[in-house]
Amino acid sequence: MSSKLGKLLLILVLQVWFSTAQNDDDTYANFSSDPSAKRLVDHGYEEFELKFVIVVLKTGFSVNYLHDDDAATYLRALKDGWQNTPPNWDDNSDPCSGWDGIRCTNSRITAITLASMNLVGGLTGDIGQLTELEILDLSYNQGLTGSLTPAIGRLRNLRNLLLVNCRFSGPLPDTLGDLENLVYMSLNSNGFTGGIPPSIGNLENLYWLDLADNRLTGGIPVSNRTTPGLDMLVNAKHFHFGRNRLSGPIPEELFHSNMTLIHLLLENNLFNGPIPSSLGLVESLEVVRLDRNAFSGTVPSSINSLTGLFEMFLSNNQLTGTVPNLSRLNAIYYLNMFGTNLVGQLPAALFDIPQLQNVDLSNNQLNGTLNISSTHSNQLQQVNLQNNQIGDFAQRNQYTIQLILAGNPICTESGVTDRFCSPPTNTNSSYSTPSNCNSATCSNSGQVSSPNCRCAFPYTGFLNFRAPSFSDLGNSTIWESLRNSMISSFRLSQLPVDSVALRNPTKNLDDYLVITLQVFPSGDDRFNRTGILGLGFSLSNQTFKPPADFGTYFFIGENYDFLTGGASGGGSNSSNTGVIVGSVIGGCVLLALLVVAGLYAFRQKGRAERATNESSPFALWDATNGSGAIPQLKGVKAFTFAEVSKYTNNFSETNNIGTGGYGMVYRGSLPNGQLIAIKRAKQGSTQGGLEFKTEIELLSRVHHKNLVSLVGFCFDQGEQMLVYEYIVNGTVKDSLSGSFLVDVKIGSRQVLDPTIGLTTQLKGLERFVDIALRCVEERGDTRPTMSDVVKEIESIMELAGFNPNAESAANSSNYDYASKGSEHPYTNDNLFAYSGDHFSAKLDPK
Repeated sequence: MSSKLGKLLLILVLQVWFSTAQNDDDTYANFSSDPSAKRLVDHGYEEFELKFVIVVLKTGFSVNYLHDDDAATYLRALKDGWQNTPPNWDDNSDPCSGWDGIRCTNSRITAITLASMNLVGGLTGDIGQLTELEILDLSYNQGLTGSLTPAIGRLRNLRNLLLVNCRFSGPLPDTLGDLENLVYMSLNSNGFTGGIPPSIGNLENLYWLDLADNRLTGGIPVSNRTTPGLDMLVNAKHFHFGRNRLSGPIPEELFHSNMTLIHLLLENNLFNGPIPSSLGLVESLEVVRLDRNAFSGTVPSSINSLTGLFEMFLSNNQLTGTVPNLSRLNAIYYLNMFGTNLVGQLPAALFDIPQLQNVDLSNNQLNGTLNISSTHSNQLQQVNLQNNQIGDFAQRNQYTIQLILAGNPICTESGVTDRFCSPPTNTNSSYSTPSNCNSATCSNSGQVSSPNCRCAFPYTGFLNFRAPSFSDLGNSTIWESLRNSMISSFRLSQLPVDSVALRNPTKNLDDYLVITLQVFPSGDDRFNRTGILGLGFSLSNQTFKPPADFGTYFFIGENYDFLTGGASGGGSNSSNTGVIVGSVIGGCVLLALLVVAGLYAFRQKGRAERATNESSPFALWDATNGSGAIPQLKGVKAFTFAEVSKYTNNFSETNNIGTGGYGMVYRGSLPNGQLIAIKRAKQGSTQGGLEFKTEIELLSRVHHKNLVSLVGFCFDQGEQMLVYEYIVNGTVKDSLSGSFLVDVKIGSRQVLDPTIGLTTQLKGLERFVDIALRCVEERGDTRPTMSDVVKEIESIMELAGFNPNAESAANSSNYDYASKGSEHPYTNDNLFAYSGDHFSAKLDPK
């Protein structure tokens, strides 16, 4: 029992001591080679104990290297990781002084809107530090790649997360569920994989959830006693999950009467099983797309309760039975159920629904006599019953709608000439917004003549309407209504728009209506950057609302390459000659520089190849100078100097987050977006080989889910650097002055590993608390030395009945003697000065 208690006290004190030490990097990394540390290992505190210590605990408390909470620093770090940022970002260091795409409120960054800027790079964890951010729009930048960093969950004030049509990939982080104020989440048209995080169900303010056109798998999560689910999103209006790889049955629990959904779009997935009857409880629904899945069984009768439904797509499933009773759907105007294996005779009442305009029941097994009475809806325009088993038509000579019965027995009779037996014509259209301009083309490459006969560089992209209610794409009135509504919306938003052109409307394989859009600038032949950012945000944020017939949409914008430069002017011949002469001279100089650079590169290549041929990052390790054998490491990566330099933006001042006697500490980001902290030894004061070896060997063996780990090291080009996982979560002092110490004093068992166990009262607990508090004093010179800590631990252990052995006591004495008269560890340039050992600073670097 006493042995367990001694180990317990040792672990808890060392947790506190090492957590404090991370803020003072002179102290932080010294434990591994210190004689007292070795003495503790000799005691047996190696496997169980050290997995709790040496690096900062992630839970309970953690340390923040950074002392400057200026969000501008993090935005500049993001900028350093992106290409093609707006030029005026380089004009000054203050993002709130007019950076394009940045909006500030009271000197706090509250919006980043950079749509269609041709950005290249990734979204690193630095974004999580912009905690006042309310809008993040990086849409239409296909050069943005990599995973979506979990740090996104720190943006608790975020309302709009818009990442449409980028190239992000990997799983959606669970931390999306921490965005408690989020209203719009548009992550469509990327390459995200994995499942839908159940944590999204925590977003009680969410209105718009668009995860379409990704590679998501699994089912739709619903809540239970322990985990959230999407059934909790009672304020959401839009579920857009189409064009993924979602599968399995849709749970009945997903839908209930408290939901307020208006758009449920699940088309083109791998769902199977029956259509849940609970769908009929969501009476707010206006558009339902369940087409292009593998649903089976009959259409549930509860569908008839959706009295506000406008459009229903159930096509291309494996349904059975007859056409359901839809008599109460008085608002529906588009019904699409082709290719669903329906049988039987069509009820005549189907065509009496008052608002019904278009019906597509082609490619089924419908039979009998078709009866479209004279009382059918006066809105009815088209009925497509192609490829069924219909044998007769009661109103054969008395119909005015567009009817398609090709492929039915009625059309196989000899001599049949009825127009309803003709196959349907191509539904695509060659429509283009008309203009009264002459046929003369624009002289400058890239310019297009606008509907108002002005040559300009338009902003171009594609409008994709997911559920249009009309089928006649040749009706110019429809397109004019769309064009006029767009112009009105843009001008209402005070965007510099002269005119809008629509071209080539088509239906794609997903039954989406796709239209080419061109938006022309006013007052100039091209948009400025602010104009493009405003247009992109208007379309990504759904600020523009199309006419009701078009339904919901998304926009895929193209990069705008005409922000700088422009049409050539009418300069004089002399100026042109000067440009030519200058170009020739500059070219010659450049050629000479390239030759010199080539010779230098060739020479350096030989050196690099010789270095690369070495099989170990410690190829030049000198085992004869007292540094010991080559280090034996477990699970850490050896980084080159070039790699670490890249991860820290060439050790930029922006990335410098701390300093100590050992050297500088830098924040960096790995290619996968993980944030790291790099401790770089000062030139001329690098520690000895034995200390460096012992430290990385010991730290590489420490692994626990609640510990910040050693990611790797750099022993290259004369440098010694340690690469740690980087976390930000307040200070140790703040954490210890809160619930942590209360837990220790009142509920001791809450902080203990269950494998230790306690059956008696803790002896020496008050002294333990005292030494722990002294370890977290603000000033380094008021904290106890390692010698004091170890001796106090041994004293507490003796009080608890655990008697340290003689070898331990001898080592303690040696340690104490070596410490006397030494400089304070936090002011000495050598990280290991207080240990009493003096190793050569020379490490035989490369």
